[in-house]
Amino acid sequence: MWMHPSPLEPVMIAPSVSTASSSEPTALRQRWHALRESQPRTRIRDAATQLGVSEAQLLATGVGEDVVRLDLRLDTLLPKLESLGKVMTLTRNESAVHEKRGLYRNVEVNGAVALALDENIDLRLFLHRWRFGFAFREVRPEGTRRSLHFFDPAGMAIHKVYVEDEAGVSAFEQLVTDYTHAEQSRELPVEPVAAAEVPRPDSEIDVEGLVSGWRGLQDTHEFFPLLRRFKVARTQALRLVSPEMTTPVAPASLTWVLEKASASGLPIMVFVGNAGAIQIHTGPVHTVRAMGPWMNVLDPSFNLHLRTDHIHSAWVVRKPTRDGIVTSLELFDAAGENIALLFGKRKPGVPESLEWRALIDELVAALPVSTAVVS
Repeated sequence: MWMHPSPLEPVMIAPSVSTASSSEPTALRQRWHALRESQPRTRIRDAATQLGVSEAQLLATGVGEDVVRLDLRLDTLLPKLESLGKVMTLTRNESAVHEKRGLYRNVEVNGAVALALDENIDLRLFLHRWRFGFAFREVRPEGTRRSLHFFDPAGMAIHKVYVEDEAGVSAFEQLVTDYTHAEQSRELPVEPVAAAEVPRPDSEIDVEGLVSGWRGLQDTHEFFPLLRRFKVARTQALRLVSPEMTTPVAPASLTWVLEKASASGLPIMVFVGNAGAIQIHTGPVHTVRAMGPWMNVLDPSFNLHLRTDHIHSAWVVRKPTRDGIVTSLELFDAAGENIALLFGKRKPGVPESLEWRALIDELVAALPVSTAVVS
């Protein structure tokens, strides 16, 4: 039950990035050091935004010092991540950060798609979007933190892996040795961010065909091909289909569901992704805490940080499958980009839990939104 980005959905536009001259990386690194001196808690993603470059360009300024560019032979590199032992994996988009701790194992690479299927680290990776990779040895007061960072052609972060097991340090160093790229320049040839594709007018959508195709779904994996077949954006489809298939709910639904699941111990699934990676948590959530605009899950093996002020719309979505209806809570930003999806814990061949379905029914009654608000 994983999602794949639809090419018809709007693409989040990142800040414009520079096309650096050969002398610029040194000046950029100096500006970054100055920024860290004045704002020591600033994360590299936010620093890149402030400095008007991509995150990959900013990280590349450390090549030759604490950063090594990697050769992305992903068919062999990804399976070797199991040798790192316990790691923290981080996958994010503009509105949500999803962190999981566990073992990077049971990796399967099939052409442009890869899976990692550990009990804790569960990933769907779309490798055609992976362009740059770096190993980063970050010197911190508590010691050196070793990590791997992967980026898309525009230099936007796709996926990160942090070594958390001292026994994995030697494996990390061997991996860097084996996959060091022949090109170790600090200048990175990033591409411009693609412009958002404007959805077709509602009047051009074959709604009757879309509804018929939706009712004929046999598996949740068939949903995105359905959207592509009818050339319809995801949120547009949610608006246009029959009411029994989708129900709009209030943006506060995320907080409501997380708090209810925490109180009851109900195991859930939380998907957060971008165009190159989707990361999944399956299990209960325990420590749920709001901090300003952020809603957080702060558990030992799972952390979620999600900007609730970015939630523009929320939908309960029902998809038929061979195992019965599968129900999700889906969150979107103002551009129609998916922020996160929540499901009840389930596996293929197993019907959706009645407890999850009852929780969602309660949500619909508690936090309704008129369809006029989202049309």
